[in-house]
Amino acid sequence: MILVVDVGTSGVRAAVVAPDASVGHVHHREVLPSSPAPGFVEFDPAAMAAAALDVASAALAAGGPVQAVGIANQRASTVVWDRATGEPVAPGVGWQDLRTAGVCLMLRDQGIRLAPNVSATKAQFLLDLADPDRSRDLCVGTVDSWIAWTLSAGTLHVTDPSNAALTGLRTADGTAWNEPVVEALRIPPTALATVVDSSGVIGDAAALDGAPPIAGMAGDQQASLIGQGCLLPGLAKITFGTGGMLDLCLGDQRPAFETRGPGGTFPVVAWTRGGRTTWGVEAVMLSAGTNVEWLRDDLGIIATAAESHEVAAGCEDTGGVIYVPALLGLGTPAWDYGARGTLLGVTRGTGRAEVVRAVLEGVAQRGADLVEAAERDGGTPIPSLRIDGGMSANPTFVQALADATDRPVEVSPVREATTLGAAFLAGLAIGTWADEAEVVATWAPRAAVGPRRHFDRERWQDACRRARAWVPELSALDF
Repeated sequence: MILVVDVGTSGVRAAVVAPDASVGHVHHREVLPSSPAPGFVEFDPAAMAAAALDVASAALAAGGPVQAVGIANQRASTVVWDRATGEPVAPGVGWQDLRTAGVCLMLRDQGIRLAPNVSATKAQFLLDLADPDRSRDLCVGTVDSWIAWTLSAGTLHVTDPSNAALTGLRTADGTAWNEPVVEALRIPPTALATVVDSSGVIGDAAALDGAPPIAGMAGDQQASLIGQGCLLPGLAKITFGTGGMLDLCLGDQRPAFETRGPGGTFPVVAWTRGGRTTWGVEAVMLSAGTNVEWLRDDLGIIATAAESHEVAAGCEDTGGVIYVPALLGLGTPAWDYGARGTLLGVTRGTGRAEVVRAVLEGVAQRGADLVEAAERDGGTPIPSLRIDGGMSANPTFVQALADATDRPVEVSPVREATTLGAAFLAGLAIGTWADEAEVVATWAPRAAVGPRRHFDRERWQDACRRARAWVPELSALDF
């Protein structure tokens, strides 16, 4: 039995995972971020730690004892705390926070290329705030480091390569902290976490009853990849949450590009085990479920997210209407922050059902964009897709995704596969599952959907071109 602590952007969940990959004894506590100014996203690290201990203890009491603990977490969000007291020295800075965008542009002029959504400049900002002369003994970490510190009662300051690679502070091969970047940002090397395998016994969760060993750690997207059994080259998943993330497993060969590939994807460390690194590429959709929330909360044409399926099913097609879901710009492949959401082809006969279907199909078309980009940059075909996240519960959307990508789509048996992924990593470390092949064999999709009709991809690409460069000054930004 494996206890998993899964820290998302809006809350902390704990669950117990059995050897048959069933998930039970789920406990959740909401820990919402705040936005004190436009572009700022902060969270309370102390509240996050308290919630993690609370739900972990509750799940353990209900489903324990357990043989290991796994951690999955929102990536790139950054915490700085005092090593002696264990107290955070400032609010945590969330991965969506853009306050350091100007710093990133200035660093680019110095030959250092960093994006504001990675941890590096967030860490610099927090250190400048709490320790401008760098005289204090502080720890700098991503959320996995903070939760491991919390569960171990302050004895572990560690991270795994799937998280470390998203800090902007690692060398291109992922083997060490990048000294020139660390020096440029004035981050004391002693403040950084020790990098350990994603799967392997790290130390005891001394703050929990029985002090089970922490044996698995991974960022949320990599944990979802593993949780959906994508541990062999060519297997890929998309998580459709607020945004959308495609991750493709490539095996032990690192992609040839250092930062961003020709197709607009990024190289990522999928996981490490026994000192061996498994690589992947990641493609990003900046808004997915956000578009359904827009229909519900801002337009008011649906009452619930689930109703989008029922309303869209009221028409056979959109009547020629195309929606480009660029509410926050376009990610892979274009990376145009100045693109904006676009509704085209509206006529007097366009009704509520056509608009809702167009939104779902637009997100599906963006899913196809991610698949094409990952195949190009990964150099391998993706014969089928596995999906999780909130939108995976929408049958109309799932069918549209199969149609847009022209390939089978398999739906995860659990909506949030991150929990399973962290459990698999911890279980591999202690022998619950013998190897990656045994984990792959646990995959049992809740549903499998094949394509039924053809989507006009050329017309879709034309619609995307029309949506681009709507805010030219934002379109000019390139991180």
